[in-house]
Amino acid sequence: MYEIQVLTHEDTERLLTMKDVISRIEGVYTEKANHTAAVWPMVFYEFEPGKADMDIKSGCLREQQVYGLKLVSWFGDNPPKGLPALTGAILLFDLSTGKPLGLINGEHVTGMRTGAAGAIGIKYLARENSETLLMVGTGHQAAYQITAAIAISDSIKRILVHSPLNPEHAAQFCESFELKGAEYQGKTAAILKGRGIILEPALNLEAAVKESDIIITATPSRLPLIMKDWVKPGTHFSCMGSDMPGKQEIDENIMGIAKVVVDDLTQAMAVGEVETAIHRRILSSDEILGEIGDLITGRIHGRTSESDITVFDSTGIGLQDLATGALALENAAAGEQTPTIGTRVAF
Repeated sequence: MYEIQVLTHEDTERLLTMKDVISRIEGVYTEKANHTAAVWPMVFYEFEPGKADMDIKSGCLREQQVYGLKLVSWFGDNPPKGLPALTGAILLFDLSTGKPLGLINGEHVTGMRTGAAGAIGIKYLARENSETLLMVGTGHQAAYQITAAIAISDSIKRILVHSPLNPEHAAQFCESFELKGAEYQGKTAAILKGRGIILEPALNLEAAVKESDIIITATPSRLPLIMKDWVKPGTHFSCMGSDMPGKQEIDENIMGIAKVVVDDLTQAMAVGEVETAIHRRILSSDEILGEIGDLITGRIHGRTSESDITVFDSTGIGLQDLATGALALENAAAGEQTPTIGTRVAF
């Protein structure tokens, strides 16, 4: 008989800060580059293309002595029903004994680790003087991406928000940003105000792209939203939405003029933003610079000039979930919190 720690959505909101998660995810990429972590094949299934899907991501982190998995589901029509679009759970095990360590609600963890990944792309590939950020997508990920971007970059002065599905959603997102209830989001709104960062809707995507230095895409799109001719020299893309075959957010021809870095080479070529470009022979696997961990550790070089167009193709890997879940468990166990965060359950 043993016990596992169960953490709810509310628990994870109390236990995780974006700066800590960014640091942990950067460490994960380094572990992967140093071959002390393993990513196992992803399982994915679409119940209804563009509307409902699920995936299982798994792996092990030897330095942290954990392994496990995350199952996450996305049902795009849920919010009008009063249900979250994204739901999931993380199960962590002790690598030395196989003992289950924790069962963790995956919604906030997924948002935090994905936001952190986008920000790490900005840190290592965007121009240091980038001032205008364009957020394409107003779904579950948007607030996390904005939170992470301003945590990693002090130069951002203006944030444009565009909704491909309905331009009005962008205005609603900006107006209600501080009122959505999540503690981290309220803090982000306060930071925006304190730093004088402008948050505004962008109705015309082409015009917004042409004036943006950093572009984050987080949509379920299967057609390119951003065309090559719109992109100015020096632009950085953090592409977060392509995680299944056929998904695509930017014109594949952008890959032919950009310096491209991915989170996991095998997975990105199969399901990432580079998938279409590779199939159409616009980009070869040899032309991908490498993985983000190789960039962090100095094995490869990314941006070498102010005019370079750069792309970080982040498909999402299970190691991110394991590391963020482990961080939440560590924080729950640290100190003497009153009341205690989480629940111990006999298993």
